[in-house]
Amino acid sequence: MSLDYCSLLKAVIPIAREAGEAILAIYETDYAIEHKDDATPLTEADMAAHHIIEAGLQTLSPDIPVLSEESAKISFEQRQQWSTYWLVDPLDGTREFIKRNGEFTVNIALIENGEAVVGAIYVPVTGVSYFACRTHGAYKKLADGEPQRIHVRALPTDGPLIIAGSRSHRGESLNRFLEKIGDYEIISMGSSLKSCLVAEGSADLYARLGPTSEWDTAAAQCVVEEAGGRITDTEMQRLRYNTKDELLNPHFFVSGDTTKDWSDYLEKGKG
Repeated sequence: MSLDYCSLLKAVIPIAREAGEAILAIYETDYAIEHKDDATPLTEADMAAHHIIEAGLQTLSPDIPVLSEESAKISFEQRQQWSTYWLVDPLDGTREFIKRNGEFTVNIALIENGEAVVGAIYVPVTGVSYFACRTHGAYKKLADGEPQRIHVRALPTDGPLIIAGSRSHRGESLNRFLEKIGDYEIISMGSSLKSCLVAEGSADLYARLGPTSEWDTAAAQCVVEEAGGRITDTEMQRLRYNTKDELLNPHFFVSGDTTKDWSDYLEKGKG
């Protein structure tokens, strides 16, 4: 079937916003925190957003399956039959939510043939949205503003590189990588907001040399690519989705300047 990506995006943005409003309603309450089998935290806000998004997407496109971080496990045998599906992180940055620092997002992506073709990211605390659909550019919208086209920036010819770094995940491999790239400043940020910083030209690179899942990157990948950047593994190959049994991403780079081979700065045999 031939899909109108931008019409789907237009319908998805309010679904993400509705999920964000449900998250905010729980944000300042004395909510319970559980832990999943992998020890990652889970709150009632994760589940509230999940149910809103799942219901909204099923109403919008009943023929397109939904894979959410909070879905029951769906086997690869079943998933590999999907050429098109929604890939959702209802609350990206649960640790930041628990810390109450505001750096968490709602992420909704449409995947077609392994590629992110629609991406919507909503920031509940600020009301900011980032969104994109294939071949139509990437946009940022402030809570009370009109959508503005965003673009990555070229690498600076003088002055430090601006690196977006995880607030909750920082490992030795990243420290060694940063030691090799020269003069840099780091902006610590949670969730998919790090990739959004690259997409809007506020940062040059986000290097993630640790575990993430496919729902963490899909919406951001569409936004970054439509802004002129890329998300690649550490061999500089574009991230793809639903290609294997596990839903873990390889280590990856989110880069604005697509001419730079960041793998040159990794320790040999690492990353």
